[in-house]
Amino acid sequence: MTETWLFPDWPVPPQVHAVVTTRRSPGQSQAPFERCNLGLHTDEDAAIAQANRDTVQAALQLPAAPQWLRQVHGTAVAHCGPQAPSGEPQADAAVTGTPGTVLAILTADCLPVLLCTQDGHAVAAAHAGWRGLAAGVLEATLAGMPAPATQVLAWLGPCIGAASYEVGAEVREAFVAHDPAADASFAATRPGHWHCNLAALARQRLQAAGVQAVYGGGFDTCGDPRWYSYRRDGRHSGRFASLIWRV
Repeated sequence: MTETWLFPDWPVPPQVHAVVTTRRSPGQSQAPFERCNLGLHTDEDAAIAQANRDTVQAALQLPAAPQWLRQVHGTAVAHCGPQAPSGEPQADAAVTGTPGTVLAILTADCLPVLLCTQDGHAVAAAHAGWRGLAAGVLEATLAGMPAPATQVLAWLGPCIGAASYEVGAEVREAFVAHDPAADASFAATRPGHWHCNLAALARQRLQAAGVQAVYGGGFDTCGDPRWYSYRRDGRHSGRFASLIWRV
């Protein structure tokens, strides 16, 4: 980990590349956004965020401009083949087997999940806030990959940590109703409220779906100033990106 980039530590094939930006990645943002807000729909001028996207693409020498998504906390999966979708498709995950197609997920407390097949033929990225995670965005992403879940590797990126994430009964009930074992990812705080371990819930959902190799986790965007955090900063929060591609 550097102050500028986070490179996932997971045993992917050599043709698979991934990186996560930070607030301190190169860019033109000013306080309170530090340097590298990549969200077009924040309290910062969208032109600055677009310039930051171009700067990140050049700094990382990406093979193409990332395929950004219009994320809505749902379960739709965009399939990015040789003819990439025009604009920003409304989806919360993307899958590709096309070399040089860069997939991107924007977050500021929600969980970015990067995936690839063991042979490196296909990669995917998913946006897993609690609503999308509970609704099955990870299962939908796995269903869109050209290999069984047992042949997929997953990496859990920076998200809000359990100590910073207090939720109400509706969140806990959404997960426990699906699988009673999810209760282990919640710790009671005050009446009707729990600390929620979002990364642990994602790990559980992935493993239940058949993914045996899950890496990453252990971050807290709210407590770590390297990351944007909506819970910490509200409308003054930018967005950072998790990127994955194959060559």
